[in-house]
Amino acid sequence: MPEFLVTALLAGCGVALLAGPLGSFAVWRRMAYFGDTLAHSALTGIALGLILSVNVNLAVMVCCLMIALLLIALQQKLSLATDTLLGILSHSMLALGLVVVSLFNRGNIDLNAYLFGDLLAASHADLWVIAGTMAVVLPLLVWLWRPLLSITIHEELAQVEGVPVVWVRTALMLMLALVIAIAMKVVGVLLITALLIIPAATSRRLVRTPEQMAVLASILGMLAIVGGLSLSYWFDTPAGPSAVLSASSFFILSLLRKPAI
Repeated sequence: MPEFLVTALLAGCGVALLAGPLGSFAVWRRMAYFGDTLAHSALTGIALGLILSVNVNLAVMVCCLMIALLLIALQQKLSLATDTLLGILSHSMLALGLVVVSLFNRGNIDLNAYLFGDLLAASHADLWVIAGTMAVVLPLLVWLWRPLLSITIHEELAQVEGVPVVWVRTALMLMLALVIAIAMKVVGVLLITALLIIPAATSRRLVRTPEQMAVLASILGMLAIVGGLSLSYWFDTPAGPSAVLSASSFFILSLLRKPAI
């Protein structure tokens, strides 16, 4: 197997491993639009990287974290409905990113790679970034698993039981922001939420417990990455969209089975 395929496979599977449990919480808490907002904000991170002449991937990660914190603050202070607020921020940040990139880009950034992913161009540096994110997010997920389930089932009851709801919810949003930032390399800005949501939605129909759903979502995500890379290698299709199509095919197949829960 060519080395670039091995690197792409490791990068994609690393992102899918993280996307499984986080995507499960996004499905349970109906946070798909939150993921879209962070994904669209990633283009603003690209713009900041160009303006400040810093590493674009680092700028995207910082931008996603800042937007997540901004969303949390605005949700607490404004009387707007959450979906309205997300819609405003999502499209505003996407438009701002596109405009600034067009003004400052001098041919150094392939915008299509960021919009649709460039998994086959994943480098060893990307692997280190993904590994570092896994080292932070996975232990935090294990530690916060029960509190996260509690606030997902019933926030008020969880608060009565002593769960720090605001902090746990903030931790979930920041973990999602990190994963979305590194997933941009794999499937691109426009398809990140699909990698988060589709495997989780598929596994939900096949399992009976939250833990089983999180594990199966990760497995299905990794299988989708393998399927997308296979299609890309043999038929010269874009790897990111091919991975999303593979995930979609798993979901369609799951419709043939009666939901487990």
